[in-house]
Amino acid sequence: MASQPHGKEMMGRLALILIAALLGLAAAGAVMVGLFPPEPRQAPVERVLPAERFGTR
Repeated sequence: MASQPHGKEMMGRLALILIAALLGLAAAGAVMVGLFPPEPRQAPVERVLPAERFGTR
């Protein structure tokens, strides 16, 4: 019969499962952002820069 994992083996396996789950969620989030990108927000220009600022020195 195979023995059940105990102590460090169980903790290591649990850590690997948690890391794999987090990586899976991150990958799923990246795919969702790629398939459905957020809409850019448009805002009006509120300030006019003076023409002297672009002159040669």
